Amino acid sequence: MLNVTQSWRRLRPLCMALAGTVALGLASTADARDLRLKIAGTLPVEHQGTKILEQIAEDIEAADVGLKVSTFPANQLGSGEELLESAIRGNVDIVMGFIYANKDPLFEINSIPYLVSSWDDMEATVRNPDSAFNQIMGEGLANLGLRMLANNPEGFSNLVSEKRPADFAGLGDKEMLSRVWSSNAVNDTMKALGYNTTTIAYAEIFAAVQSGVVDGAICCTKQSADKIFAKSGVGKYFVEYNAFMELSTFYASEKTWEKMNDEQRAAVQAAVDKAADDFFAWNKENDAKYEQELISKGYEILTPTPEELDVLSAHVREVVWPSIAEVAGQDAIDRLKADLNGGS
Repeated sequence: MLNVTQSWRRLRPLCMALAGTVALGLASTADARDLRLKIAGTLPVEHQGTKILEQIAEDIEAADVGLKVSTFPANQLGSGEELLESAIRGNVDIVMGFIYANKDPLFEINSIPYLVSSWDDMEATVRNPDSAFNQIMGEGLANLGLRMLANNPEGFSNLVSEKRPADFAGLGDKEMLSRVWSSNAVNDTMKALGYNTTTIAYAEIFAAVQSGVVDGAICCTKQSADKIFAKSGVGKYFVEYNAFMELSTFYASEKTWEKMNDEQRAAVQAAVDKAADDFFAWNKENDAKYEQELISKGYEILTPTPEELDVLSAHVREVVWPSIAEVAGQDAIDRLKADLNGGS
């Protein structure tokens, strides 16, 4: 027969192990229910996209799942490229921004010219979570330790200019220097359309156009053109080539995602899904409104005819798409083409 002392000696290690397991479980639960998320973006404070960031924060906190949220718009935590790096490291939890190809050439698919030509195309190609575009994006982000939450096209990113381009609707020399973002696809497209180009970060485009470092910038939806340039009396022309989507991707650091419990993950995803739906609908509804805002501030809208756009888009696809396949991978381009052709 074991006496009480002997029994305790045998049971003590097991009890201590069980107590440690329970304590660890309680600590993990406490940690998961006591997180403050940092959500960052690049759009100006007065932009509707920044209001969407605030909406996401409010909806996550309203879910009452133990998450508090701080928002940092207008490049406060860095440019789009810098935010991607910060999210990979876990220093920023959720980002709303454009995914540049500096970390992976696969993301050149974000800058494919004339992938879509209408709001309906954006709905089918970019907002459908089962589309080839979204699947490719999700795979690329996962390889970087990031989780894609939603893609949200804001419209078409077009040219803001202080100078009227020569032969704006044709393929001739435009006799002007345009800013492009860090994308071979964008650079090649603008050259194919007849522009001289230089790469400038998004955060620096206003100063570059205002000071005359460049004549114009491929950069902006009508809303962004109004909020960034026209409100300050900078720029005279808005040229609608409609070659590129203005695309914001909502993505999360996988390090943060692993810290959250299932209830918290569901609350974040629901808030982002609602925000993406609301923002897409708002942009679609207000596109014409911001065209009038630009006109009222003295802008001239230059729009090639449908026939002229057919010539421009055919030329760009012929010249630029093969080079994108060399960079992003032929498999990605083939998947996109098959999806556009109904899976054939």
